[in-house]
Amino acid sequence: MKLEDAMKVTLVMTLIPCLTIAPTGIAQAWEADTDLAKKLSNPVASLISVPFQFNYDHGFGPDNGNRETLNIQPVIPFSLNENWNVISRTIVPVIWQDDIAGPSGSQFGIGDTTQSFFFSPKEPTAGGIIWGAGPAFLLPTATDDFLGSGKFGIGPTAVVLKQEGPWTVGALANHIWSVAGEGDRPDVSSTFLQPFVSYTTSDAWTFTLNTESTYNWEDEQWSVPINFQVSKLVRFDKQPVSFTAGARYWAAAPENGPEGWGFRVAMTFLFPK
Repeated sequence: MKLEDAMKVTLVMTLIPCLTIAPTGIAQAWEADTDLAKKLSNPVASLISVPFQFNYDHGFGPDNGNRETLNIQPVIPFSLNENWNVISRTIVPVIWQDDIAGPSGSQFGIGDTTQSFFFSPKEPTAGGIIWGAGPAFLLPTATDDFLGSGKFGIGPTAVVLKQEGPWTVGALANHIWSVAGEGDRPDVSSTFLQPFVSYTTSDAWTFTLNTESTYNWEDEQWSVPINFQVSKLVRFDKQPVSFTAGARYWAAAPENGPEGWGFRVAMTFLFPK
């Protein structure tokens, strides 16, 4: 065999494994990323994630004030035993705002922290239902009176959802009552409702529609933002990261609350086991 022919044979024998293995490897990587993207749609998934979510809203008060909020939202699951997890979900808001209550000036700092714990079975029910329930706490961590309630609160929280194929459909809710705090501040009695539906593609794009509605039982007013957002999971080396962008419309808001359109962008770091 001539040297040239030998080189051709060697090249072909080298490429054949690449042509057969590489597509399989790519498909497996896409499947893994799609699975991670679907877990992000599940609030009680057994997945450590750290989202940084930035929101912009405007139209507050008579002076059309605005608010920018960076929500830092670590989610950490803990295994209790072979059947149960407890999932810690924390929301720490960092807020910039101007004239949200008339000529109130500008404030910057940390708002009140919401801490939730969901006790959730590790496996779905026979019907494929995933659920979790537990306590939620309102912690008066605000660094300015305009940024928080000045109250410590507690109440129940629960989530229920079903994932079938590319679809995730469910709802998360909580209710918090104030039980302590500054006596000259209004009491807190607030219900939060978040129904959601999302669709995840085979290449780890996720399209989500939800509301994050709040009903204040003290002043009997609704806040109803309707959110549509698009997310894409990518990898930097081996680190999976999800990027999100979306818009929201305020279908209802309290007096002097936000109005019209706002937007959201987010970056979520994932730490799968």
